[in-house]
Amino acid sequence: MKNKQIWETRPLEFWDKAKELRARWQESSSDAKRVLGQGSTYDIDWAECFPAMNIVEDNPGGSMIQAKDSPYARKCRLASEIRGWGREICGYTNNLWGSMYLGYEQDGLPFPPRKFVVFMPAECDQHTKRGQQCRDFAPVPGWMSDCTIYLGEDDPVRDELFREHKVYCNFKQINDLERIFGQKFDDEKLSKMMDYSEEVIEYSRDIIMLMGRTIPSPLSVKDLYSVYTIGHLTKVDPEDTVNFWKMVRDEVQWRADNQIAAVGNERFRWVEAHPPSWHFLKYYRYMEKYGAVCLGSQYTAQNCGLLEYKPDGGIDRRVSMKYPKDTPIATREDALRMMLGPDPREPRAWKSDEYIRQDSIVEFADIMRADGALLPLWRGGVGCTLTRKEQAMRLRKAGLSVIYYEGSQPGDRTDLDEQRFLDQLDTWMESFGYEMLD
Repeated sequence: MKNKQIWETRPLEFWDKAKELRARWQESSSDAKRVLGQGSTYDIDWAECFPAMNIVEDNPGGSMIQAKDSPYARKCRLASEIRGWGREICGYTNNLWGSMYLGYEQDGLPFPPRKFVVFMPAECDQHTKRGQQCRDFAPVPGWMSDCTIYLGEDDPVRDELFREHKVYCNFKQINDLERIFGQKFDDEKLSKMMDYSEEVIEYSRDIIMLMGRTIPSPLSVKDLYSVYTIGHLTKVDPEDTVNFWKMVRDEVQWRADNQIAAVGNERFRWVEAHPPSWHFLKYYRYMEKYGAVCLGSQYTAQNCGLLEYKPDGGIDRRVSMKYPKDTPIATREDALRMMLGPDPREPRAWKSDEYIRQDSIVEFADIMRADGALLPLWRGGVGCTLTRKEQAMRLRKAGLSVIYYEGSQPGDRTDLDEQRFLDQLDTWMESFGYEMLD
């Protein structure tokens, strides 16, 4: 993309609402009147279905510690390391565990004690261990939601067994929490939450499509990273969540229709793999000086169920996570089956490990009309880096330029050489003949 056209840019109008919702979630997570847990919100919206409970996700908590306060994050990881946890552990985990060990949070307030843990069911090799220290430190009750996944062709018999196992895991969690804490689970809200979730997914899909299929892109991934956890990893009122994502979709649609650009001098489009180093988001703005806009990754697109080309040439979500709306729901087990969807393999219903690890980024880059890809080689949380080199080979075969950078993990700045990283970006852009623009 060699054009030198300059497009109009404008501040994002949904920004103030996003800050309001994020602040509301932060307040709810430190509400002393609630039973606070730590772990997974993938399967059940605990704060909505158990109104007197809330659960803190590791990803936004650990990443915000690093993004907002590097010295405090360093103290957290040291507190974790001196208890025997090495630097190969996920940075999110060490940040959150360290905050618990220190006994206070970034603002100096006491660390909110967890009353229970639900271990996260995910493909990363360390997700399922994240709640262990919070459970053992107190100690508190803990439950596991297993990540059910297998390779190869679809196996309906195995799918059915996986589905029933996951239904059992969630059913046991709910029953045990009712018994231990004397609170009633709201089954009606569980059914309603599925409808709310589906609406948010549809709006998210529209936003990703508008980012990728519109030139200039109306939104950059740096803008999206500021809001994309709302309603997913950071739960707030469901109706407010749906209304917010509709607001974002409508504004992005208007920006696309009127050629309002995320980067006014856009001439190069790139994708990445998984989240960035949260302390060093300035590299997005640095790339914008070259007229380069980042359109995200499978990580940011997961919230819309990932996108793929369909047999008719159209683009849509890879697989529907829900049963048809007219599926009868008579019991709690029926609702849990409905929530898990027809494909029980992993919370997001990815069809195969090979696809998500290697091929999905190539399809994503093509859908987003990307010119290149920037891939991290993380030294901690190695599940995030598995098959990264294979991804690069597939991207290069598809005609994209690819470079790597190295670091500890998105929540750990220790091993990221910032100046070397910027020098790499300079070399990358100069290889296309680009110079920094005023």
